[in-house]
Amino acid sequence: MKSGIHPETYRTVVFKDMSNGDTFFTRSTVNSKENIEIDGVSYPLVKLEISSSSHPFYTGKSNLVDTAGRVDKFMNRYAKRMEKK
Repeated sequence: MKSGIHPETYRTVVFKDMSNGDTFFTRSTVNSKENIEIDGVSYPLVKLEISSSSHPFYTGKSNLVDTAGRVDKFMNRYAKRMEKK
């Protein structure tokens, strides 16, 4: 790594998913006005609307919604090529 281009203020920060209450620790330079105390230690707190623990794609709770009929359009467009085989 090049010296002098990376921030020097890395510290442990708590990110909290507000939709399900999950928290996780990581090192970050993000600024935070709030703190949270965990196990007697105070950490800066960053609130998130969604994280991988609540995102429908990563939790497997998402449904594939084909609102524009893209699958049907694809099948109609390439139906002739599929018949040749």
